[in-house]
Amino acid sequence: MYYEAVGVILTLILLGRLLEARARAGTGEAIRALLGLRARTARVMRDGTPVEIPVDDVAVGDELLIRPGEKVPVDGDVLAGSSAVDESMVTGEPMPVTKHPGDIVIGATVNGTGSLRVRAAKVGAETMLAQIIRLVQQAQASKAPIQRLADAVSGYFVPAVIAIAVATFAVWFTLGPAPALTLALVAAVAVLIIACPCALGLATPLSVMVGTGKGAQAGILIRSAEALETAHKLDTIVLDKTGTVTAGKPVLTDVRPADGYDESELLALVGAVEEMSEHPLATAIVADARQRGLHLPAAGAFDSVTGKGVRATADGHTILVGTARLLGDAHIDTGPLDRVAAGLSAQGKTPVLAAVDGAPAGVLAVADTVKDDSAAAIAALKRLGLEAVIITGDNARTGEAIARQVGVARVLAEVLPEHKADEIRHLQSEGRMVGMVGDGINDAPALAAADVGLAIGTGTDVAIEAADITLVSGSLGGVVTAIRLSRATMRNIRQNLFFALVYNAIGVPVAAGALYPLWGLHLSPVIAAAAMTLSSLSVVTNSNRLRHWHTTPPPPTTPARVEPHAEPAGHRTRTASGTREGGPPR
Repeated sequence: MYYEAVGVILTLILLGRLLEARARAGTGEAIRALLGLRARTARVMRDGTPVEIPVDDVAVGDELLIRPGEKVPVDGDVLAGSSAVDESMVTGEPMPVTKHPGDIVIGATVNGTGSLRVRAAKVGAETMLAQIIRLVQQAQASKAPIQRLADAVSGYFVPAVIAIAVATFAVWFTLGPAPALTLALVAAVAVLIIACPCALGLATPLSVMVGTGKGAQAGILIRSAEALETAHKLDTIVLDKTGTVTAGKPVLTDVRPADGYDESELLALVGAVEEMSEHPLATAIVADARQRGLHLPAAGAFDSVTGKGVRATADGHTILVGTARLLGDAHIDTGPLDRVAAGLSAQGKTPVLAAVDGAPAGVLAVADTVKDDSAAAIAALKRLGLEAVIITGDNARTGEAIARQVGVARVLAEVLPEHKADEIRHLQSEGRMVGMVGDGINDAPALAAADVGLAIGTGTDVAIEAADITLVSGSLGGVVTAIRLSRATMRNIRQNLFFALVYNAIGVPVAAGALYPLWGLHLSPVIAAAAMTLSSLSVVTNSNRLRHWHTTPPPPTTPARVEPHAEPAGHRTRTASGTREGGPPR
């Protein structure tokens, strides 16, 4: 009697499952795309001749030849050659990176127009691409807190639906019109079909799959679904200064010669002396001098004075390079240099004083420069409603100078490495949800203490292991993308839960016969099957919308403008000795 109804119901359910499976397959596109990036073969040098072998046969230490336009087979170190390498598929950064001998190349990236000789450093499961795929798979398999809530709801929902179906059958059988048994059976079956909680079970994991995959494509590795969910709640981002906001590598920024000297002459004499020193400031000065093509005379009688500087002879002159104390100990009047040095110091730079033959010769300044995109990324964080805080072990003056350049109002200065985690907990005690961004070993405890730890991918392995999210490119822009992605994913999950529940909230009463007393309508199991299928398809289709989410945020309507020497409103610096409002330290 109901043969055609049974056939249509089964057909609709199977058709729905087919469409659902095809749509769900799209959510795993990111993993398939990552797997497809891997090179299939590699050219290994054997007795001076390149031999093409499967990439799985490459061993650590093998010397590889990478021709123009080819994929880099494995992670390695450049031995010879120079070329621009497209790393966008791993880091998410669109601009090619020029590689020289000594640089690192990443497997699956694409070589440009040059030829490279590379020594294999990591192969197989140890390559960065393999680790990215493994992390993405782990994240997609993990459960977000909101998913555990959906699971708990399902645990109550299923018994409740069965109870409703039994009650529906009983009411229709005892109170319904003839044929009572038939109408009771049809209504009970319609309730069971339309209330199938498939969509509720799909709502969260599909969005997590797409969200973590999109993150991997943008160079953002999310360790777990919990981290992806928590990131959307953050209201405070703590940024380690060195290596995160700044490049982490000191460079020479200023050469201020005294009367009687020009820049090149002063830099050549100072560079000659500093070439014999191992200090990072000396390295920055020498590197700049060589970049300018200056000839550095040979230095002799070199002497390093701990904590003060160095002295040596070069080109027939006696040269002192270091602090004002070094020159003062030699009875050299630093008065002409002090004002220049103070001005450079107020900008967060380290002044280096120089004297030649007992007379002041000039001041050089070395600084850890701000990354090109730091100010723009921090402005974007502000537009998202987050407060940025800089934490540093440097003195308050240096921290403030960097904060002024990037538009940060709050600085935690002179914080020892072991106390960074305490500062994170202090901010959390203020009721804040805190994200910590760092790159060094000393940042690992703070990354672990934060609600979400974000490690700069160019940093240490310890920091990356302690973090919840890794920014492969090392750019602060990745923090903005990670938070926007988290918010987009959570918004998508909530939409999915709505689609999953609204069908049940409306469909179950209708299927049970709520409209029959008023209009004499009852829901056919065929319609119930179509509605159940439509519910699941709505969730899957909505999840796939995330695949078209753009990692680049829309431009601000009123661009934030940061004055490099202007004090941000409400500027506060906290040091080991307390909190101070505005102005340089006394």
